[in-house]
Formats: sequence, structure tokens, C-alpha cells
Amino acid sequence: MALSLVADFDLQKDVLPWLRAQQAASAGAAVPGGGADVLENNYESLHVLNVERNGNIIYTYKDNKGNVIFGLYDCQTKQNEHLYTFEKDLQVVSCSVNSGRTLLAASLVQSTKEGRKNELQPGSKCLTLLVEIHPVNNVKVLKAVDSCVWVQFLYPHVDSRPLAESHLLLISEEKYIERFHIQVIQEDENRVVIKNSDHLPRERVAEDFVWAQWDVSEQRLYYIDPKKSRSILKCIQFCADENFNLMFEALLDISLSDSGFKLVNFGCGYLQDQEKLPKYPTLCVFTNRTGSLCVCYSPKFDSWEQVTYSVFYFHKGYSKTFTAALESARSHVTKGITFLNLDYYVAVYLPGHFFHLLNIQHPDLICHSLFLTENSAVIDMLPQSPLQSLSGSLVLEWCSGKLYRAFLNQSYLLECLWDTRLDWEKLAVLHCMLACGRDPEFLEAKIIQWISENISACCLFDPIQEFIIASSYWSIYPETSNMDKLLPYSSVLTWNTEIPGITLVTEEITLPVMKEGQRVNKDIFNINEWKGKEKVNEVHSFKNYWEKLNANLEYVKYSKPRLYYKNSVVRREWHSLISEEKTGKRRSKVYVRNILDNAVKVISNLEAKTLVSGPRLAPLFQEEDNHQRLLVGLMVSELKDHLLRHLQGVEKKKIEQMVLDYSSKLLDLICQILETSWRKHNLHPWVLHFNRPASAAEFAVFHIMTRILEAISSLFLPLPPGFHTLHTILGVHCLPLHNLLRYIDNGVLLLTETAVTRLMEDLDDTEKNEKLKFSIVVRLPPLIGQKICRLWDHPMSSNIISRNHVKQLLQNYKKQPRISMIDTSTFSVEFLPLNYFIETLTDIESSNQALHAFIGHDNVDAKFVEEAALKHTTMLLGL
Repeated sequence: MALSLVADFDLQKDVLPWLRAQQAASAGAAVPGGGADVLENNYESLHVLNVERNGNIIYTYKDNKGNVIFGLYDCQTKQNEHLYTFEKDLQVVSCSVNSGRTLLAASLVQSTKEGRKNELQPGSKCLTLLVEIHPVNNVKVLKAVDSCVWVQFLYPHVDSRPLAESHLLLISEEKYIERFHIQVIQEDENRVVIKNSDHLPRERVAEDFVWAQWDVSEQRLYYIDPKKSRSILKCIQFCADENFNLMFEALLDISLSDSGFKLVNFGCGYLQDQEKLPKYPTLCVFTNRTGSLCVCYSPKFDSWEQVTYSVFYFHKGYSKTFTAALESARSHVTKGITFLNLDYYVAVYLPGHFFHLLNIQHPDLICHSLFLTENSAVIDMLPQSPLQSLSGSLVLEWCSGKLYRAFLNQSYLLECLWDTRLDWEKLAVLHCMLACGRDPEFLEAKIIQWISENISACCLFDPIQEFIIASSYWSIYPETSNMDKLLPYSSVLTWNTEIPGITLVTEEITLPVMKEGQRVNKDIFNINEWKGKEKVNEVHSFKNYWEKLNANLEYVKYSKPRLYYKNSVVRREWHSLISEEKTGKRRSKVYVRNILDNAVKVISNLEAKTLVSGPRLAPLFQEEDNHQRLLVGLMVSELKDHLLRHLQGVEKKKIEQMVLDYSSKLLDLICQILETSWRKHNLHPWVLHFNRPASAAEFAVFHIMTRILEAISSLFLPLPPGFHTLHTILGVHCLPLHNLLRYIDNGVLLLTETAVTRLMEDLDDTEKNEKLKFSIVVRLPPLIGQKICRLWDHPMSSNIISRNHVKQLLQNYKKQPRISMIDTSTFSVEFLPLNYFIETLTDIESSNQALHAFIGHDNVDAKFVEEAALKHTTMLLGL
């Protein structure tokens, strides 16, 4: 299944055996010779009550007398501990234990069984207790009221260090929240008691709310204040210094005023009524370490034909409302929608109907999210019982008492990638794997294998482009969360294709108002650059998550257009440098040297990683290839400037290393794709020689290289030095001459000096080879052509050399009036035009005008030109 649930805790395995062992020991002590006469407890009432911040799990059950018993499972030691026994037959609403395990708070209500007398105080429905449990001692009644109350201890630190003061939240059904300050003192060495228990200070935290959610890992309280047709979401952060702050207010375009009272993640008491879930709206808030803020909302169901749910992406500035069609075969919805937090994704799960993985980092396009319907086998493999998303990736299946860690299933996603025929599912799965995969190198290898086998299987996107862009992005994303605003995440920029079974509507929303100021500290982004000269008010400094959330909100406000890195500047500069090289006019040597030094650093960084992973078989990086090195160096320079401009608080050395890693990753992924194909087809080094016929394996590798070139060229990214040489050699092997020349003329094959030199050396001068050589030589750039012609001992080569020599001599020649005295005895042929031409060349060579032209020209002179001209004429006349 797409969702992998790994059990961290199971009541039946981690608690029940211990309880039965305790019962057997008690029975054996009470009845000598065994416990056969003691009633056995089947523990049907055993269930989880709460999961604290440190991971400890509180559970409850009833003994044979109906007494309520509280226990705790320590997630670190894997041990169980009895906490307290309440000797009355009541139902537990809520329970919490402080970090030092010295206090227990619990709220209980009258049992619902008929015929039971009211065991609470007269006139009260709910009893809220504070119990000293180190050791069990005094019990204080905090509240005895006619409305339900929930309790939750605050955990200022993740560990369980004993503290002199504990803080307890009381959440009342009467729509208010209080915080109690409870000081404890130690008596008689190990005995811990409440100090001044008759006068516990308390304060009002929130009131007049209809919905609240507790984030146990971050110690945050979210609640909604209803306002007519809209609602205001507020968040309170409880701090380690015992203070709490209202962090933001956000306007939600939903109405909860007539939906009743609802709490999320305040324990798992008896009030959980899953049968009523479809009749009530579902709402929850999810955040992650990158500063995202999502509110997921599903109104109560009013149709059995479709389900609607909305996600408010506050960190992006818009909401998306999805409508999923329900198949008629299972149209009756008996369970509510479940929202699960999966870090970079939110899972929307309706048992038996659909499973939707929403990309919350990049939610712009629907194709980057995965939608699976009941037609997929995965739906039936997911748990049918309700799931409750706790902090982080923790998920509680409260009916069975199992606590899971939820991950995206790599094996299933790989299988889906191979099996699906739908482009949008391939694209979504590809991004799910790269974003949430726990073994990136393994997944990259599997994706490359899939690309090699399905190189032409996608019509709506290029899998090579998408893989290289996305994988390079995720390789450095953990370095700083702001990369999602500065680096491209996907090669797919627009998506207009409908996805069957689901529709969506996107709307802009009002951004949350941060209560401690209006902008983030400039250490995160250069806000003033976004806003031009607009003045920004100074604010208090936000820390950690709040700093990142505020940076995201500032980006949405002021960053128009978006700040994604583009290669347009690199393209322009690279073409300019190549043009200068052709004309012989090159700008400052220092500038070019710095660019090439950047490329050297990238290639060295890549080679260092290659030493760890093992040598490659594909013969890349075996030549200078200055054009590609220029492109690599330019990309490094422009990308570094881009990040330095927009990440002003990040150290320059860190940015430089990130740029090197990113550029190295781009080249490495191209090398990996080629290496996989090379190994699959078992090619050998002799493929680089021309004096052998091509094989089917070479055709396959040539095809892969052509697709790589097509994908990379359209993005204007660099290729590994030596790529063009290898591609050209395989092209000469695999293509007939007319196709080969067409590939060369259209720029698909680039004639490199290394490839052409090898061709001249390997092939003899048969008629077929002469035709090939000449066709290639005449297409060479002038600088390379002059070098190659000197290697080919052939009349055609001599002719080309002569033409170049004459052109160079005559281009600056100024004709001077003189009397021609041609001595025909010195010429081997009496042909006046040729004789006059040779005399002119001889005269130029003997003058000072041509002294500079002979440097490095292999002693080419007028005599050589004359012989070449005669040979060429003889060939043309067929003599």
C-alpha cells in the first residue's frame, strides 16, 4: 500500500501480556496453590488515553470490580508502570501525566450503563482530579461541573526531568481553556506533594471557541473563534520559560458556529464517536519544519456521490478545494475523512474510496500530488478503522490501540511507477519517492533503471528532465528550507490535463497576521530587495518554526515575480564566450580563468564522490571539453550570485558548497543514467574505435544518449566533459552517412576534436571512408579543421590546407603596381593563370608582409600550394 504504517506500540503486545502476568501473580499470592478461583479479566475496556510529548503512552482499563485503573508505557525502557486506581465505576474522558511522573490529572464522567447510581458529587456530570502519584497520596478535585473537561500537562522540555512546577491545561466544554500552575515539593526524601494545594494559581488562556487542536510535539494550541460566516484561527505557543504567546490570527472562509464543540488530539477518551464522523466537519492543522502552515477541512457530507475537502496553504497564500467523485458500488460513506501529516505531504484518506497525497511544499500543480481511487488495490490495503494523526508522523489507530509511524511505502511507489500507464501518476509518484524516500541513492538507482526501460513512455513530461531537476533539488534542500523558493523543483511549469475522479478550485486567501510583527528577521531573506524602497517596520525576532513561517508569508507578500533560478543569463553569456572564441577576441583572461576554475571545483567534487561509489565504465571526463567546462563554470557563477543575493544570512562558504554540490549532482545524475545503460548493455572500451561494426547494444546506448542530450539541451544545463565525443563516436558507428550528416547539421551531434582525430587515425582511405572523412572535415569549425587536415595525408586534406594558407596570405594583401617578369622555366606546367598566382604568392612570402603568417603553419608555401592545385585539378578531370 502507498502508506507504510510501522507499529511503535501495540496494546495487545506491549501492555496486555504484562497485565495478565500481574494478574496471575496477584491471584497466586491471594489463593495458595493457584488462582483458579479468581475471576479472570479479559481487558475488553483496555484502551489508549493519551500520548505525551516524550512518547510515553497512558492507557486505562477496568478491573473485575469496575474500578478505573491508569497505566503508563515508557517508550524508552519499554516497561509498563501502574499509575493510579480510581475505585469507582466511571468513564474516563481525559488523562495526562506531568513530565516528572509525580502528578496525574484525569477527568471522569458517570458510566453510561443503565441502573448505575451517580458516583460523582451531586449535581455534577464530570469530575476533574489532580493526584499525587509519587507515591500515591493526596487527591485534589480541580473541577466538579456539569460539562466535560479535558486535561493536558505542558511539557516545556522533551525529556522527563523533574521540575519544581508543572502547568496543566483544562479545556472545558463550556468553551474556555485555563492553565493551572502547580508547584511540588519533596518530603521524606522521595515523597512528592503539591505545595499549597488549596490555592493553585490559574489563568484564562482562551475562551469563546468552538474548535481546538493540541500539537503535543511543539506545545502549540490552535483554536477557532467563530465570527458569523467566517472563522478566525488563532495559535498560542507555550514556551520553555513558562510564558505563552498568541502567535498569529488567520481568517478561514468556513463557518463552524453551528457545528458544535470539537477537540482534536486532546486524548482518546470515551467521547470518540466514529459513527457520527460523516455528519460533522473535519478540521485539522498541520505544520512542518520548513515553515508550512496547512489547514485541512472537510464539511459534513450532504451527498453520497461526491466528497469535498479544502486545504488552506497559508504559507503559499491560496487554498484549493477538491471534489472527489465516489463510485456507485460503495457510495455509502460510513466513516469520515482522515487527514494525515506526512512531513512534505498531507494524506487525505476516505476508507474504501480514495487516497490523496497532497504535496504541501509545491502544491501549485495537481500533477505533483498523487490521487488513488478505489479502483486501485491500495485502497483496500489501508486500515479501515479511523486513524488519528498526532504530532509529526505518529498515527494512532485508537480502536485497536496501535501507535504507528507513517511513511510513504517505497516498494509500493516503485511498483506503481512501473505499472501505471497514466502520466500524471508517474509524475506524482516520482516526486513522492524523491521527497520522502528514506534511501535516496537506492531510489535514484531504481528510478534510473525505470527511465532506461521507459525512455519514451511519457507524453506529458520528459522523465529525464523531471528526474534530474527534482533529484538535484532534493539533494541540497535540507541545507536550507528556503531552497523551495530559489531553485526549480520541476521541469513541468503548467498542467492543463484533467485527472479523472477529482476536480479542484484554487482561490487566493488572506494571509495570517503574525502578532509579534509584520516581517521576518533579514537573516532569512533580503526583504528590502523584494519591496524595493518601501519601508518596513522593525519587529521582534521570531525563532525556529515561526521565523520560517514568517519568511514564507513575507515571500508571498513581496516576491513578484518568483525568485526561481533560471539559466537565461548563463545561455546568453555562454553564447557570447563561444562567439568570441570563434572570432579570436576573448575578454579578460582572469574572467575566463575564474569560470574554468569553477568547473574544475565541480568536477573535483564529483570525482571525490565517485571514489566512494566506485569507478565508472562509461568513458567520460577523459578530455578537456572547454565548451562544457565553460558552461559548468558559468552555471556555478550565476547560481552562486543568485543564492548570495537572496540568502543574505547564510554564510558565503556554505552557499558556495551548496552550489558545488548542486552542480555536481546534476552532472552525476547524467553520468548515472549513462552508466546504467552502459552496464546493462555490457559495452566495452573498444566501442571508442571506428574500425569495427556497430552492435545492437551501441544502438541502444546511442538512443539513450540522444534523449539525454535532448532533455539537457532544452534546459540549457551542462553535460559531463567527453559526452559529445562519446555520442559522436556512437553516432558514426550506428547511423548511415546521410542520417549522420543530418544529425551533425541539426546540432544533435557535435564534432569534437577528440572524436574526429580518432576517426582520422582509425579509418583507412577506402572510397567509403574518404567520403565519410571529407563530409566531416568540411563541417568542422576552422580552428579544429586546420588541426585535423594536418593529420590526414590525402590530396583533399592538402587542398584544404592550401586554401586556408592562401586565404590567410591574401586577406591583408595590398596589391602594388609592378612589372611582371614571369620566368616560365621555373614552372612545371605552362598554365598562365596558375603561374601568375604562384608568382604572386611567392612574392608575398618573400616580403615582410607575410613573416607573421608562417608561424605554426607546417612550412606550407607557394610550392606546396602549386602541387595541391595540380593534384586537385587532376582529380577533378579524372586524369
